[in-house]
Amino acid sequence: MNFSNKNILITGASSGIGYQLSKDLVREGANLALLARRKDVLDNLAEELKSFNTKIITTYCDVSSKESVKTAFDFVKKEFRNIDIAILNSGASYRMSIEEFDSKFIEEIFNVNTLGLVYCLDELIPGFIKKKEGYIVGISSLSDLRGFPRSAAYCSSKAAASIFLESIRIELKKYNVKVITVKPGFVRSPMTDKNEFQMPFLMNVEKASKIILKGMKKEKRIIQFPLPTVLGIKFLRLLPDKLFEYFANLPLPSKK
Repeated sequence: MNFSNKNILITGASSGIGYQLSKDLVREGANLALLARRKDVLDNLAEELKSFNTKIITTYCDVSSKESVKTAFDFVKKEFRNIDIAILNSGASYRMSIEEFDSKFIEEIFNVNTLGLVYCLDELIPGFIKKKEGYIVGISSLSDLRGFPRSAAYCSSKAAASIFLESIRIELKKYNVKVITVKPGFVRSPMTDKNEFQMPFLMNVEKASKIILKGMKKEKRIIQFPLPTVLGIKFLRLLPDKLFEYFANLPLPSKK
């Protein structure tokens, strides 16, 4: 995968991984379509990156709304003749104990993490199939392998996203459309800053972006990091349910 002169769409580009990927990809010579709810942040980012002399467009997009996604993608397709690579990065998280159970928050998380992904794919897949090329990069999470306490909505929404991406990867192969699933561990961002516990192997967003771009260049099916967290999650996945529940119930160390 080569990024130079490619038209790359990024959702959730106003913070975290999406924001950093935007900065790194423009240095690789990519043209960018930046989508997020905070368009003012996108506009400021585009202004900051204008010296690289690539085309950068910004537009408001709430991925939880099918109509908003269609409007945003129609704008991008009008400005760019085609989309070469789509990085579907928008994500939402809300930690909630069973005593605080409220389907409203769960619905919000699924609308962004799962249906938001689907709405974007609805706009991408027909065009990619028609031209028989394209790259779909979905940002999921290492939390997709087990159900962790207080994170039922996040874990299950990311599990659904990972399985969905795996399924379409198989079907799109015959059309020469590549699907890459990115599974980060803890990456420092406004979303993880809300966590009240010490996050093991917390990675800065600059390093995470470099790992993702390196994996994209190699066209890996799954990009997952950091290695200690990957190994830890795989170990937890293999544990019998009773033993996993015991470890999962142990109190997490609080932030100092």
